[in-house]
Amino acid sequence: MIEFRKSLLGALCLLLGSPFVLAADPEIHWPSGWQVEEVEADGEAPVKPQAVSRLRAIKNDENGNTLMVMELTGTPIEPGHKVNLQGVLLEMRKSIQKDFAGSGYQSVCTKMHPTTLSRLDALETTCVITENGRHVLSQTLVGAVDTDKAYVFSYAGQAQAYEASQEEVGSVRDSLKL
Repeated sequence: MIEFRKSLLGALCLLLGSPFVLAADPEIHWPSGWQVEEVEADGEAPVKPQAVSRLRAIKNDENGNTLMVMELTGTPIEPGHKVNLQGVLLEMRKSIQKDFAGSGYQSVCTKMHPTTLSRLDALETTCVITENGRHVLSQTLVGAVDTDKAYVFSYAGQAQAYEASQEEVGSVRDSLKL
């Protein structure tokens, strides 16, 4: 279980290190019972213009073990810069797969498909992580680009918690205002 928790947190660290961070505070309504935190990037000053911020909510079991994590990240886009969203999400997906493979897990991810994130057109992919054929974790990445910001909404969790939390995740996605 400890190894699994390390892998879940490792996958989330990949997202934290992604080039997507928030430029302005979005409106987001997290589910009750989840621990909500704003995550500061290493070495970033909190008062920096267009400062890095990340919003995360964690669902724990009664013993304090992480069951699910949802996170919204984004970054201001330099004027004139064109973001290749599909390329970025493919790289993120590849990093997740490599990280889990290094820990002895196997993963299969869906093809990128169109969706929405708030009012924006988006792309989405979901990875199913298994160990010896047993489904242990799922992770979804949803990316969108606005005129001056790029966003990634991700959620990951243990297989049963991931399925059981779909209504809560849907509620967060539906309430999100970017």
